[in-house]
Amino acid sequence: MLYQRSSVLFKAAQEVIPGGVNSPVRAFSAVGGTPIFAKSAKGAYVYDEDGNRFIDYINSWGPMLLGHAFPPVVDAVIEKTKQGTSFGMPTAIETEIAELAVSMVPNIDKIRFVNSGTEACMSAIRLARGFTKKDKIIKFSGCYHGHSDSFLIAAGSGAVTFGTPNSPGVTEGTAKDTLLANYNDIENVKSLVEANKGEIASIIVEPVAGNMGCIPPVDGFLEGLRAICDAHNILLIFDEVMTGFRLAKGGVQELKNVNADIVCFGKVVGGGLPVGAFAARNEIMNHLAPLGPVYQAGTLSGNPLAMAAGLAMLKAINADVDLMTRLEEKTKYLHEGIADALNKNNVIHTINRIGSMISVHFSQDTVIDFDTAAKGNNETFKKFFHGMLNRGIYIAPSAFETWFITDALSYKDLNETIAAVEEIAKDL
Repeated sequence: MLYQRSSVLFKAAQEVIPGGVNSPVRAFSAVGGTPIFAKSAKGAYVYDEDGNRFIDYINSWGPMLLGHAFPPVVDAVIEKTKQGTSFGMPTAIETEIAELAVSMVPNIDKIRFVNSGTEACMSAIRLARGFTKKDKIIKFSGCYHGHSDSFLIAAGSGAVTFGTPNSPGVTEGTAKDTLLANYNDIENVKSLVEANKGEIASIIVEPVAGNMGCIPPVDGFLEGLRAICDAHNILLIFDEVMTGFRLAKGGVQELKNVNADIVCFGKVVGGGLPVGAFAARNEIMNHLAPLGPVYQAGTLSGNPLAMAAGLAMLKAINADVDLMTRLEEKTKYLHEGIADALNKNNVIHTINRIGSMISVHFSQDTVIDFDTAAKGNNETFKKFFHGMLNRGIYIAPSAFETWFITDALSYKDLNETIAAVEEIAKDL
């Protein structure tokens, strides 16, 4: 494929935008080459500025559960735009989508809408600290909760060592209140809690990790976190920015039958527009201003266009009783096809999958946490990525990202993808 127009656009973008992109992973730094510039998308496909068509497995990093330019979402946004794009005042549609979300998700009474998943997670942490009157949090290596200071923390030298910043601009003072644990390692979490008794406000976790590839929780991990939090007066926060309304209508809480105290949303809940949200039971949410002392605000929070898109998306998901089954079946079909193609050519790999999330790791080890994900052969992944791209298949330009399956994908698309893997595997 030719990417001449994308190359020109990228060169121009680099002059006025840091790195030429507004989010770092888009720059193709992990895989090399020039990023493609999207021009349009419809259903399962994205089209670039050079006219190339790609079967899309990023789907705007998750929101397009029902495909690009999903007609009910597009129509809702167009109609709402005619009435005005922003008011800075309450609107009826905010209550409508809130009522629907609360009805779909277990164990929440109230929800507040913000503008991104990062903002949702940042606000959830502040709320947890305000509610518990404690300062420290536990997060997990390899889990990404946005770019707020508390979350950009790297590992210390031991299991109970304070985290240290892994981005300039994050202060040591902020980092000292963030403890880093190993994903899927409940004993490690217990040791951190024991070493910091009475000081931990919350444990925040991707209940299914998606930022080190797709990594499901091992049996007992989420249940173990719930038990630890109950025993030590710690709030359990599920970052369901990726998984909310995707792996089940009620997210991982429903899928795994484990309740969190605060749940963060993004991506699907906005139907493709910039939306985040966080939710909890009344006793916690009532600590937020204007009811309580924990302050959180946003000029564009509850933006009517975003609310219209999100409401149309949630209505469609809620009405489709077979949606999650179809998504899981398509993902399973893709998993089996890719595995067969790689096995035929003796390519060392392991594949993780849950619901409509899947990732291919070029490693012989089972991938259960960041350390095992990091063992993957990145050179092989680079060849795999560009091989797929040149055959019209767009996957995440990083070995540490999940693929997102959309209902718009046909089995013809899946077969085309599997055929591309069969060709590429011969040279891996």
